[in-house]
Amino acid sequence: MTHRNAPLTVEGRRRLIERCHDRPIAHVAAEMGISRQCASKWVNRYRKYGDLGLQDRSSTPHHQPTATAAEVVADIESMRRTRKWSASRITFELRMDGTVIARRTVTKI
Repeated sequence: MTHRNAPLTVEGRRRLIERCHDRPIAHVAAEMGISRQCASKWVNRYRKYGDLGLQDRSSTPHHQPTATAAEVVADIESMRRTRKWSASRITFELRMDGTVIARRTVTKI
């Protein structure tokens, strides 16, 4: 689903592609009320990926280099469930084991 302020829906992007087959992108963009850059982006995605290129993409990052390690998350969850410790206590225990983590991060997990 497109977001509220998106100038084109998936169907509008298909119409854009059809019109750009025989006309310049800048002219079609002006007719449709979008920028040339926006029109070029959708035309290039269509050329590269086909119909799948016209779908909305997720804005979440592909990876997070600063994400908390999976084993630390598992330790936090087990301490929380089995021992019923608070975030402050879990932070203290993890620091005693050599893992430095913020209390807010423990709360978020």
